[in-house]
Amino acid sequence: MRVIGTAGHVDHGKSTLVEALTGIHPDRLKEEKEREMTIDLGFAWMTLEGEEEVGIIDVPGHRDFIENMLAGIGGIDAALFVIAADEGVMPQTREHLAILDILQIQGGVIALTKIDLVEDSDLRRSEWLDLIESDVLQVVRGTVLEKAPILRVSARTGEGLSELKEALAVCLRERPPRLNLNRPRLPVDRVFTLPGFGSIVTGTLLDGEFRVGEEVEILPQKLRGRVRGLQTHKKKEQTAVPGSRTAMNISGVSLEQLNRGDIVAHPGDYWATQRLDVHFRLLPDANQPVAHNVEAKLFIGTAEILARVRLLGTEKLAPGEEGWLQLELAYPVVATRGDRYILRCPSPGETLGGGTVVDPHPKRRHKRFAEATLANLVALSVGSPADILLQALAALGAAPLREVVTRSNLEAATASQAVIELAETGMLLNLERSEPNRSEISPEALVIHRGLWQQITHLAIQETESYHKTYPLRRGIPREELKSRMKDLLKSSPRLFNAAMEKLIREEELLEVGPLVSSPQHSIRFNPQQQQGIDRLMKRFTESPYSPPTYKECLEEVGEEVLNALIELERLVLVAPEVVFRREDYDRMKEEIRGLIQEQGELTVAQTRDHFNTSRRYMLAFLEHMDATGVTVREGDVRRLKNRS
Repeated sequence: MRVIGTAGHVDHGKSTLVEALTGIHPDRLKEEKEREMTIDLGFAWMTLEGEEEVGIIDVPGHRDFIENMLAGIGGIDAALFVIAADEGVMPQTREHLAILDILQIQGGVIALTKIDLVEDSDLRRSEWLDLIESDVLQVVRGTVLEKAPILRVSARTGEGLSELKEALAVCLRERPPRLNLNRPRLPVDRVFTLPGFGSIVTGTLLDGEFRVGEEVEILPQKLRGRVRGLQTHKKKEQTAVPGSRTAMNISGVSLEQLNRGDIVAHPGDYWATQRLDVHFRLLPDANQPVAHNVEAKLFIGTAEILARVRLLGTEKLAPGEEGWLQLELAYPVVATRGDRYILRCPSPGETLGGGTVVDPHPKRRHKRFAEATLANLVALSVGSPADILLQALAALGAAPLREVVTRSNLEAATASQAVIELAETGMLLNLERSEPNRSEISPEALVIHRGLWQQITHLAIQETESYHKTYPLRRGIPREELKSRMKDLLKSSPRLFNAAMEKLIREEELLEVGPLVSSPQHSIRFNPQQQQGIDRLMKRFTESPYSPPTYKECLEEVGEEVLNALIELERLVLVAPEVVFRREDYDRMKEEIRGLIQEQGELTVAQTRDHFNTSRRYMLAFLEHMDATGVTVREGDVRRLKNRS
């Protein structure tokens, strides 16, 4: 799932362009419609060629609402950067571009809008547009949009819209897939309620999946609730996936307890902090240096918090310079290592710069000029060995440990310690583990990222339970069919499938029943009508145990599904394509034949037929079955016990 965010100066046609692309006008507030100006975040969606449905976040362009813009721009995959052809680059064009650059929104397309308003005058229309494009190229040089294509469009006439959609599709295809780390977090950008539903929050889902019925935690308040319902683009979903625009109906919490900037997560996955160690870059065109102990507004995720800025290793930062900061926050926020953020001056409103969270949970307030502290921050910015190894594992999903270490480029001793750390925290799992110490992993052992393992577990259980619902009278799904259903997630790897099945069965998430796989909760139950048919059939077996009804007659009595269930439950034994015996009769016949051969040394078909007072057809089928199962062996016209001892 992908999300595009608009950016650009006020009145350059962002919302109108979104409506032309999607058929949905993103402005939802009465004041927005009256003023014809976007004030808060708006949402729409469309389907691009070669892509699934794509969400669009439309942000306000007016400088007075820049902080609303920041609440929606952080979780996007690509930017639709809008510049009006009749005005060109304007102040918020530059500020929005600086924000995209700080947040490192790598994908983007530049839309030169309102080309229908450019008329021939002193300069021909094409020359004017060429001039505007040249100016745009100068502005985006050295930023994340430096290589972004520029498309000339008109939302009013439709000119260039199909080319714009194609460029957006190409841009999104080039973006890496959203990682599923099985640690979902939903930064809340909107809170509302609907009659009969209760509290609803929306946001762009990061790092994992949510499912209907799950317990969730709302941070930083540490509230507990449960997912009552999920929607993506107004469609009900049982599972919300990473990168999707998600609306979550939460039971157990009131509307008054929820705010923009909150994080919805699984209980215990995240915890809030009031102190952050960060790397910071002051914008080159900032009006003044940043001094120690100044107050600024921090924007991270969808949250906005006042922060006290502590400079580390320097007295001040001049425009264009980079450095280390420790931010003391007015109230708690949820952040993870690698999150991007923005700092703005509270008054007058100005974007100062931003950067990356290096340590979301520093243990103490740092001494500003301690060399050890600065050296540690440099090391953290590169990433700990465990972080690097985890990134290599996330890219591979599942692979032999030796391959993961090779991809990480870590030295052997360093990698070994990182493996122990990740194994002990459960982020790296050994699928083929037999030893009691989870950190003792062979270089050839198949290891897997916890996020992928959770996906495999969920899919295996889901497909098994789905099979049970479709075929309630079967003991389980054939192992090969389950492998086929999971092939996309498992990348058709037999080793990964076999190891996953062994682990799931070992941990009793699934049961193995011969060549079948079953849910531990599944049992075959017959309805009253089916049970009546079974009772009638069993009566016929009781009346004639050694000349029982044929397979075809059983089929006519109870039907194929019930008959197969009776055979799977071993209440009936199929000894030949058309010959079936009741289990207790089968066991009795087998023991009596053993006894007869032990007494006489050998036994013919005729002798067995006469002993059970049945037909040659039944006894020949039964004896051939005993030959096939290794009880007897045929020598000419007689049978002897295969294992005479």
